Amino acid sequence: MSVYSTFCFLAAAAMLITFLNSKLGKWQNTIAITAGSLLLSLIILIAGKNGFTQLREVAVSQLTEIDFEHFLLNGLLGFLLFAGGLGIKLESLKDQKWEITVLALGSTLFSTFFVGYVLYFTFQLIGIPLDLVYCLLFGSLISPTDPIAVLAIVKKLDAPKRISTQIEGESLFNDGFGLVIFVTLFNIAFSGEPATITNVSLLFLHEAIGGIVYGFALGLLFHYLISATNDHAMELLLTIGVPTAGYVFGQMIGVSAPLAMVVAGIMIGNWTRKTGFSKESKAQLDHFWELVDEFLNGVLFLLIGISMLQFNFYKEDWIIMLIAIPLVLLARYLSVRLAYVGFNRYRVYNPYSVRILTWGGLRGGLALAMAMAVPAGIWVLPTKNIDVREIMLVMTYSVVLFSILVQGSSIVPLINKAKEWQNNR
Repeated sequence: MSVYSTFCFLAAAAMLITFLNSKLGKWQNTIAITAGSLLLSLIILIAGKNGFTQLREVAVSQLTEIDFEHFLLNGLLGFLLFAGGLGIKLESLKDQKWEITVLALGSTLFSTFFVGYVLYFTFQLIGIPLDLVYCLLFGSLISPTDPIAVLAIVKKLDAPKRISTQIEGESLFNDGFGLVIFVTLFNIAFSGEPATITNVSLLFLHEAIGGIVYGFALGLLFHYLISATNDHAMELLLTIGVPTAGYVFGQMIGVSAPLAMVVAGIMIGNWTRKTGFSKESKAQLDHFWELVDEFLNGVLFLLIGISMLQFNFYKEDWIIMLIAIPLVLLARYLSVRLAYVGFNRYRVYNPYSVRILTWGGLRGGLALAMAMAVPAGIWVLPTKNIDVREIMLVMTYSVVLFSILVQGSSIVPLINKAKEWQNNR
């Protein structure tokens, strides 16, 4: 079966789960799709244990052909980040610019090193000899909140405006900065290049600053192209050019294409929306990109659920999972709490802000895609066939699933309390 055929079946399965959920479950769609695909994976695994091994082999073969890492990083991510940027209101972003900057940069860096060092010393205590650089690498891929998961779940719950802006803005920007940290540590771990201050600084400037500048130029170009036509169908078609050719060209010149998509999306969603689109396009822009967003999100979260088929779970893996989930949550809480120690000196915030930002700091497919980029064959426990990649994937997958299924489904009461406090002020 071709990759296209597999994609079509996955899309149909995601739509079917969404339809059934609308009639029966009433869960948030991404949670329902992840849970449904996870249940399907368990059924296939149980069937494999009872003699139907061919079913699992076929499923794993099709998943391998799709190549989750490249499918997300080189395909879906541009569309989903651009759609997220379109929905950000610039006025709210300006009001929260320092908070978002501190959370996207400072909190991500703190969490990366906290997770890395605590994980390293914990593993030494339990007899898993994982080098510090690999522990830090895990910290870098799991610390940024995933914009796809956050926007798919938290944004639709109508949180208080300031909290909503912080968590949405942080998630959109910190994935780009998180990728820079990940690439730097990845090069240290696997390329053998020296990690000098100069090298790290140049990489940051090229990737992060270059991505922002390129995103501004891309947004400017498409603003003038859209403003030059009054054909509303053509105006909407032109927006597709940003996450397609615009994203690929950003990758070709070596800048952060994800950051570029966010910047271009914010420009077109605010500036072009007001002055460049015709009346018909203004009315249809959000509906068009919401449809694209829902469709691609459905496929992505289905893939997250059935990716479990690719893992071999050993006894040590279950121990690693039980360590990773509370550690990542603790790192998230401390990084947000420390940031708010500074924030509270200048403004009064909703008392539920730290709890919502901690529990709503979801992880998703982006972290899983980065974990899949780790090469196989670097053995940690060779007698049990456990390598660095296995440990990274198991830890990441457990955190991602807990994040989507548990945190995503239980954050509603916190947001309701925050809204109640806001209304009683």
